[in-house]
Amino acid sequence: MAASTRFAVAVHILTLMAGDRRQPLTSDALAASANTNPAVVRRLLSSLAKAGLTSSQLGKGGGAMLAKGPKKISLLEVYRAVEEPGLIPLHRAAPNRDCPVGGHIQPALLKVAAEAETAFHAALEKVTLKQIAREIAAQNAAAKSAA
Repeated sequence: MAASTRFAVAVHILTLMAGDRRQPLTSDALAASANTNPAVVRRLLSSLAKAGLTSSQLGKGGGAMLAKGPKKISLLEVYRAVEEPGLIPLHRAAPNRDCPVGGHIQPALLKVAAEAETAFHAALEKVTLKQIAREIAAQNAAAKSAA
């Protein structure tokens, strides 16, 4: 089963929007940067807008923009906007309850999953979109000076 890339692509497009907050960006432009399909970007933008992270400007010259400053957007907000809850998915079908493992595996996994998810969320909450944008700007500057 392939892992979801929604979070990574969402952070990518939001960071791109943070670069020039005055200019709305089209889904085509965002998709070109993320090397994905514009339909994928539009679905993400819909989820991000529902979470209050982006807004859209219609008409000629329209596109998506950040709805609030990048300093006020945590990676946890982005994650919650685009990913399904549950860091560690459980069995799709209930395990065999008559099995010594099958009868008790889900509660054991739920405990570990809850601890992992709490730590994961805490790490994402500490990082803002502005911090990601600054890190990328610093890497671009270092790459230019090395060239």
